[in-house]
Parts: sequence; structure tokens; C-alpha cells
Amino acid sequence: MTGKQRHGCLTALLIWMIIANSLTALLYLFGSAALQEQLPTMPHWVFPILALLSIVNLVCTIALFSWKKWGFFGFAGSAAIIFIINVAVGLGIFQTLLGLAGVVLLYGVLQIGKEEKKGWSQLE
Repeated sequence: MTGKQRHGCLTALLIWMIIANSLTALLYLFGSAALQEQLPTMPHWVFPILALLSIVNLVCTIALFSWKKWGFFGFAGSAAIIFIINVAVGLGIFQTLLGLAGVVLLYGVLQIGKEEKKGWSQLE
């Protein structure tokens, strides 16, 4: 036991991120044909890249659960790549910025609490 404590908001967010990124990766991996029908203007190359980035986000979230700071930076880096992809394929500004909001939310939740219980200060 490391003696580290995670507050409930951070635990809930990390669990939600694990579930969401797992489902998103599965959707892009196995549902890309259905997505392509719904989004006919979306280039085919986008779906495998987004599947890979969802898996990267899943790995980074698990790293954050294990108190690894690189998990946050990996998540932020993948959000930046997704932002670039969204701009390249012509998604609207709201959808494009929404991906970056996840990084801001995660950083904010990592800052919640007194110093000894803040997630950020406990990351290695």
C-alpha cells in the first residue's frame, strides 16, 4: 500500500474514462462500417486512428489510476492529436473543442482537495 488516497470525484472520473474509452475503441474497431454509413463524408483512415487513440487513452487512464503522471500527459497528447484530426476532417468548432474539454476536466479534478489528497500532487 502506498498510503495515497484518491477522492471520490477522481475515482469516479477515472472509472468513467476507462468505460468510455473501452466502448469507444470497440465502436471504432467493430462498428466503423456503421459509422461510415452515418458519416459518409468522414475519410476511412480516421476510424483506425481514432480506435488506436482510444486505446492509448485507456492505457493512460489506467496509468493515472496507478498514480503515473505520464498518463495525464499521454491523455493530453492524444487529445491534441484528436483535435488536429477533427479540424482536418472538418468537424464543427463545438465538437472539436469538446475533446479538449476532457483534458481540462481531468486536470481540474486532479486539483480537487487539500494538498495531501490532491490527485496531481500524488502522481509520480
